[in-house]
Amino acid sequence: MANMSGETIVTIIDALLDDLDADVPVREVVVGAFWTAVVLDSEPRRCGLASVLRTRCYDENGEIPEAGGLARYTAHELAGWLRSSSLLQSAIGMAAYNALLDVDEDACTEKNAEDLVVERGQGRRVAIVGHFPFVEQVRQTAAACWVLELEPRLGDFSAEWAKDLIPQADVVALTGTSLLNGTFDGLLDLCRDDAFVVVLGPSTPLSPLLLDAGADAVCGTLVTDSDRVVHSVSQGAHFRQIKRAGGLRLLTLEKNKGEQW
Repeated sequence: MANMSGETIVTIIDALLDDLDADVPVREVVVGAFWTAVVLDSEPRRCGLASVLRTRCYDENGEIPEAGGLARYTAHELAGWLRSSSLLQSAIGMAAYNALLDVDEDACTEKNAEDLVVERGQGRRVAIVGHFPFVEQVRQTAAACWVLELEPRLGDFSAEWAKDLIPQADVVALTGTSLLNGTFDGLLDLCRDDAFVVVLGPSTPLSPLLLDAGADAVCGTLVTDSDRVVHSVSQGAHFRQIKRAGGLRLLTLEKNKGEQW
C-alpha cells in the first residue's frame, strides 16, 4: 500500500504479520455463529479466537476457499487472511494469528477491560468504538460518552461521526474487530496524542506492537483449554457463554504498567 507520493505505508496488519516467526500446522478450524476458533497441532495445544461479526461477515465476499480443507493450511498461511477483503476470511486469519502469537503472560495483568475503561473514563470524555456491554456503566461516571457503531443502537452515533468525536475524547476504547475490517489505523490516527487509548475485545491480539502503534493498553483473551472453548464455539455460544464455560483468561497488556495517568 502506498500514499499519493508513492511512499509505502506500513499498516498495523503488516506489522503484526511481519512479526510472526514460527509456523505450526493447523489442527482444526471452527466457524461458529458468533466466534471463530483456530486450533493448532502443537504441544501444548494452542487456540485463538476472533469475532465472526455476524451480519457483516456473511456477504457476497464471505465464501471460504477450500472450506472443509482448511487444516491443510499452516497457521501462518491462515493468519495471512487478515489481509483479505472478506470479513469472514479475515476473522479466520485473526483467530489463527491469536493462536500463533506467543503471549508474554508475565507482562500482562488479569485486569478486566470494562474496569479499565470505567476507571480511566471517570469525569472525562470517552469515545467507545463498538457497543460493549459496559457502555451504560461508563455513561454513569464519564463527563461525556460517545458510542460509535456501524449499526448504531438508540443513543449511539454512526461510524461517520468518528472524525468529529474521537479527537475530542480523553479516553478512546477501540474494538479489536477494527483490525478485521481495516479501520484500526484510521481510527488510531484520529486519537489525540494525550488521549488514553485502549484496544479491547476477545479478537484483540495481546501484542506489544499495538502499544508501539499508539495504544496505551491492550485487553484480549488467552485460551487455556482449547477443547472447552471449541466445544462452546461450535455450538453457537456468544462470548459470555464461552467465558462462563471456562477455558480462557482475560488479560491486559499496558504500556506503562502500574503508572497513574
